[in-house]
Amino acid sequence: MVNENNRRKITPRTDNQEDKSGIAVSSSETVDENIVISEEDLRAISKLCLFDDDLMTLVFDRNIEATELLLNIILGRDDLKVLEVVAQREYKSPVNGGRSIILDIYARDEAGKVYDIEVQRLSGGADAHRARFHSSMVDLKMLKQNQKFTELCDSYVIFITRYDVMGAGLPLYHVKRTVEETGELFGDGSHIIYVNGSYRNNKNSMGKLMHDFRCRSADDMFYEPLAKQVRHFKETGGGQRAMCEVIEELVEKRAEKRAEERAGKMAEKMAEKMAEEMVEKIVGKMAEEMAGKMAEEMAEKMAEKVAETITQANVHRMLAKGKLTMEEIAEYTDLPVETVRKLAASQQA
Repeated sequence: MVNENNRRKITPRTDNQEDKSGIAVSSSETVDENIVISEEDLRAISKLCLFDDDLMTLVFDRNIEATELLLNIILGRDDLKVLEVVAQREYKSPVNGGRSIILDIYARDEAGKVYDIEVQRLSGGADAHRARFHSSMVDLKMLKQNQKFTELCDSYVIFITRYDVMGAGLPLYHVKRTVEETGELFGDGSHIIYVNGSYRNNKNSMGKLMHDFRCRSADDMFYEPLAKQVRHFKETGGGQRAMCEVIEELVEKRAEKRAEERAGKMAEKMAEKMAEEMVEKIVGKMAEEMAGKMAEEMAEKMAEKVAETITQANVHRMLAKGKLTMEEIAEYTDLPVETVRKLAASQQA
């Protein structure tokens, strides 16, 4: 915890007031003016760049100008018009218990194309399977009931990674489906692009863009649409308060997500344990029933064998005495006459 004596208060500012760089604060920016910013908070904010979720979220959220700049440079265009931009947009899975995702930056242009822009400081967050999953989730939301598949607009999943995940030293890597036998593009409208955040070349637009993403100071940035937003959130009271709020919210969301994941894992383990116990009980009961049945059958067979042995012994005694005929012995022992004759023959042998 930060000692309250070490905090300094930021003077509240109205929505229409301009910051020292002359940038007007958006009326849609609702910030708790009672937030007190500590020196520790300011040091943490000063170290942030656009590869950090906290700053990136604020810079691009509802910011059409900055998003248009970003997409036009990455796609090599100068005419792309963005209609909607939302940071941290959640796409919930339609499957019960299925995995949902949160897009770093969701954008839609005037042609209906949808863009999922993921900014990753760690290369592990840009796994190829994640790109595939994000692409499928974006497509899932694009068609309404009874719409034709041919009406599905193009979708772009763009990973801007702090380091070169492909390792070829190129600024961009485009991933598209192709027909193996002909080498021709499949043309399904699905696009995956990896942007190398470590690319350095201040003589072209991609190099300048990645330079700006790595910058901690707005004064060192090339592109003004990015610089003015970074300056606002890192150098003005209102911006710094917004930064603190977003950081707290993201921390809470991450904590909730981790708690949900832990709860899900615990539930899975409990379900597995219960299933194992049920199986053990069922198998135990079945084994017990089978053992009992086998014991009964064995006891019956043994009893039959004992009874048979006793009966044969009685027949031999009767035959030895010679007082009864074979027919009388058969009637007395409930054995067939033929069986008595066989026993008599075996006795004589």
